[in-house]
Amino acid sequence: MRKLVFCFVVLFSFLNTQAQQPQKPNASQIYESIKKLNFLGSVLYVAAHPDDENTRLISYMANHVKARTAYLSLTRGDGGQNLIGPEIRELLGVIRTQELLAARRLDGGEQLFTRANDFGYSKHPDETLEIWNKEEVLSDVVLAIREFKPDIIINRFDHRSPGKTHGHHTSSAMLSLEAFDLANDKTAFPSQLEKTSLWQTKRAFFNTSWWFYGSQEKFDKADKSNHYTLDIGQYYASLGLSNTEIASLSRSQHKSQGFGDTGTRGSQLDYIELVKGEKPSDKSNIFEGIDTTWNRVKGGNAIGNILHQVEKNFDFTNPAASIPELLKAYQLIEKLEDAHWRKIKSKEIKNLIYNCAGLYLEAAAETNHATANETVNLNLELINRASENITLKAINIYNSETITDEKVLAKNEKLVLTKPVTIKHNQKPTTPYWLTNKGTLGMYQVADKNLIGKAETPRDLNVTFDLSIHNVEISYTKPIIYKTNDPVKGEVYKPFEIIPEASAKISEKVFIFENDQQKELPVIIKAGKDNLEGFVEISHPKNWSVYPAKQKFSITHKGQEQTLTFTVIPPKNQSEGFIKPKIHIGEKIYYKELIEVDYDHIPFQTVLLPSESKVVRLDIKKRGNNIGYIEGAGDVVPESLQQIGYDVTIIKPENISAENLKEFDAVVIGIRAYNTIEVLKFKQEALFDYVANGGNLIVQYNTNHRLLVDEVAPYPLRLSKDRVTDEYAKVSLLEPNHELLNFPNKITETDFDGWTQERGLYFPDKWSKEFTPILSMHDKGETPKKGSLLVAKHGKGYYIYTGLSFFREFPAGVSGAYRLFTNMLSIGKENNREN
Repeated sequence: MRKLVFCFVVLFSFLNTQAQQPQKPNASQIYESIKKLNFLGSVLYVAAHPDDENTRLISYMANHVKARTAYLSLTRGDGGQNLIGPEIRELLGVIRTQELLAARRLDGGEQLFTRANDFGYSKHPDETLEIWNKEEVLSDVVLAIREFKPDIIINRFDHRSPGKTHGHHTSSAMLSLEAFDLANDKTAFPSQLEKTSLWQTKRAFFNTSWWFYGSQEKFDKADKSNHYTLDIGQYYASLGLSNTEIASLSRSQHKSQGFGDTGTRGSQLDYIELVKGEKPSDKSNIFEGIDTTWNRVKGGNAIGNILHQVEKNFDFTNPAASIPELLKAYQLIEKLEDAHWRKIKSKEIKNLIYNCAGLYLEAAAETNHATANETVNLNLELINRASENITLKAINIYNSETITDEKVLAKNEKLVLTKPVTIKHNQKPTTPYWLTNKGTLGMYQVADKNLIGKAETPRDLNVTFDLSIHNVEISYTKPIIYKTNDPVKGEVYKPFEIIPEASAKISEKVFIFENDQQKELPVIIKAGKDNLEGFVEISHPKNWSVYPAKQKFSITHKGQEQTLTFTVIPPKNQSEGFIKPKIHIGEKIYYKELIEVDYDHIPFQTVLLPSESKVVRLDIKKRGNNIGYIEGAGDVVPESLQQIGYDVTIIKPENISAENLKEFDAVVIGIRAYNTIEVLKFKQEALFDYVANGGNLIVQYNTNHRLLVDEVAPYPLRLSKDRVTDEYAKVSLLEPNHELLNFPNKITETDFDGWTQERGLYFPDKWSKEFTPILSMHDKGETPKKGSLLVAKHGKGYYIYTGLSFFREFPAGVSGAYRLFTNMLSIGKENNREN
């Protein structure tokens, strides 16, 4: 048993760091898959964002109940924060999508989405559903139900709580229950029925807990007549792990949100409340009244008889002994009239046969990317590691001739073939499908309706291996991949990507011109193929000038880059717009940037987005020049300050001392630094002393959850969950004569025009008399929030705490945000010489 436990733990650890590696299950895992093959029931878990899902319950349904389980996340989490890097918005959505997929690989679930875009925190479902386009998102939820065909739906959130929590959360439950009925209504979204069919889910639950009641005491007193209790702390002896340990590994994949989770053991109760559908009388069986055996489908009885014997007689020392009976069941499954279960169970049993035989089939390209019409070599590896009669009948390679030379795959003898493959001339580049077309604030635009709901863009660069196993023909399709050896990580797998023959990147996403002096604009051209030649021109606003009008480039080798430098001349007065490079190669024009997202816990990603940068001619003055920056959870504030002429030095937390800080005109602490950097609790005294000695300290927002310091300020200040999510919310100047609003830049209400996603978040709601609140703002129907910008004199210097979302406004080039932040950096320096 100890050996099996070790294998399972290694597999989880392996998937965590090398997400593209092929899974190689041991005998114990194969046995669990056989048990899952014998369960014909489905559960759909519904919530709003990545990390909303209860991984304990998903793992329980997938691994204990053995139900086919999926998580429908209405959004991809674009509006969240990123604790592992600088990516926000679309790129953060790509990361969080892959984190969800990594989580599902661990807890055994599947992953679905809608087209809803996470536009940020919303306080009421009315706002959420207006921005999302309720009809379209509802359509997507109905489609998910019709295609997945769940017997049971479990909502993470309570549909009866509008206005009490995140509007996205409540909306997910409201839409789920509305779709519960519509999925079986032929008049609802009838065009979907061309590719799927009506479906009636049996019952829907709300995954409740004491948290939704406010306290354990209130929960204990609540009416639980419709509640069902599940012990999700089950221990899986064959795997050597508790369900909650698996769930913690899954939960910990949400690294960009900082949701690392410690595994727990022992009995643990979870609660679900029936909110719609037929009530089961047996509180220990939420599938009561649903046939989850093979008798559910016509012709399934014979299949069930075979597979139950396979399960009963499984040989852990020789899984291949099950293959003959599995092949009999496979042939019967292929003849099922029920197309839904035929497709699901055919895939499951094919994987079982593959794993029992110890088959290894791989198609690895010699490079990790190629362009349309390019020819690359594939290394095909085939091996039969069991004593089974397996013959290779044919290999069908993407866009190439079929290899039909039959070969017997002798036991444990590797067959390696090298074959060239030519990429189609019209092959589209690899990129997340939901980012191909420009969407709206609340919705992605997906032109191909067949892609709606899918977690990622389907791979069409595949190789199919046609085999004969004991004279039963069976085929396996594998995506073309790329693998290499890393001196530290060892074998590293990456997806094989199709990229454009040319892409352009501007070095900065925002260029701030604090005066009318020209700046150089570096444009980086990257070649997707050898011997690339062409020219680049820059689209720009009419009142701006770019010189020269065009430049030629010539790049010899694929993957190389060449930097072309253009000169941008701003207008005399304040102005803003966008500049975009256009690459001309023959008759073709390329205008997108190739972005690579590379983190160890998710597969390597390539993303194509329009290459453009905002240019802002800004009427701005500043005092002081030397800024120290203590990085927090990831933002581009340091780079943004450099854009307007500051010298910014990154200060490592361990190097914070009174001596090291005194050289700086101001010190800025990055977002959520007090939530993520433990050493700062030992550095607060040095920071406060810096202020007392005449320094200027600016602390950006932190959450009151998992705060690592005892005090965030030299005077009492309490953080709260107050936030203003309406980026158009009126901002009132509480202290119009205060230095922060007048020096060196005159700040007016117009400086809050053009803000994006929100005004700010996690404002303090209580503070001592030493603080002066500068601004007041609030969302519709709420009381004024005055904690967005607080300043206090401390000794000879100034301490500023702000929850304003500068980390979002700077990348968007919001001029008023730059002007206000410059005033914050300049406070107390009115008598100093202007830079």
